[in-house]
Amino acid sequence: MLEIKKYGAIDIGSNAIRLLIANVIISEDHPPKFKKSSLVRVPIRLGQDAFVDGKISKDNIHRIIDAMQAFKLLMNVHKVERYKACATSAMRNASNGQKVIEKILKETGVSIDIINGKKEAEIIAFTDLSELIEDDNNYLYVDVGGGSTEFTIFSKGTIKTSKSFKMGTVRLLNNKKSVNKIIFSEVEEWVRKNTKDLKKIALIGSGGNINKLFKLSGRTEGNPISYIYLSAQYQFLKKLTYEQRITELGLNPDRADVIIPATKIFLSAMKWSNAKKIFVPKIGLADGIVKSLYYNKI
Repeated sequence: MLEIKKYGAIDIGSNAIRLLIANVIISEDHPPKFKKSSLVRVPIRLGQDAFVDGKISKDNIHRIIDAMQAFKLLMNVHKVERYKACATSAMRNASNGQKVIEKILKETGVSIDIINGKKEAEIIAFTDLSELIEDDNNYLYVDVGGGSTEFTIFSKGTIKTSKSFKMGTVRLLNNKKSVNKIIFSEVEEWVRKNTKDLKKIALIGSGGNINKLFKLSGRTEGNPISYIYLSAQYQFLKKLTYEQRITELGLNPDRADVIIPATKIFLSAMKWSNAKKIFVPKIGLADGIVKSLYYNKI
């Protein structure tokens, strides 16, 4: 007997807000399959507010409310039976974050959980990586967001450790160079310490920027990107102006600036862990929310 459930996940990040609608396909004698039905992304950069001014602006509060109302209508059309909304780094750093989600709940009926970095890493690590992770290999899973980056180490098929750092792309763009240098130093120490005894390690990358880099590479799904290729792409992107990245590469305006620090994060993680390749399975927080909903882990 076949059963199909529809779940929704709202990811309120620092660079954008996403709605993922997924089908959960349940059949006898088979594990459930999670298949994306629809993904909507709106470029509301909350990190620009939170990391520069310390609070979410009135303009962006109105935009979030509009987005939540639109998402509710879309979920109604898709007949979503359960959904969860989570806000990450920007909202938890904003001084008015709690007041904002209270206003959103009052205006739209959408309840939002502001999750900490540890919880975010746990949800991301809960995504379905079974088809990618091999028991005899080691992996450093790196999810780069606008406000933070989550690192999870898989060894022998299980999670060894995970940690969230305030090293997101929007945050890096707005920080002073001296501050970014300190952050990179802290992350380098953690990655080197936790990967030094692991052999045959590869990166798994998630987030909009690595997905775009993978698409630009022209590689087919399942094939990794090499450190050499990513390094060359990084140098190429840096030589282009912001305008050229939009007009010549077709990047969205809110992607054309953050893709530079994102690429630097992935390259740095590969260097620190001695990884020579990075897999890009196109998964992230929203996917983890859907799976957590199904298994009642959230």
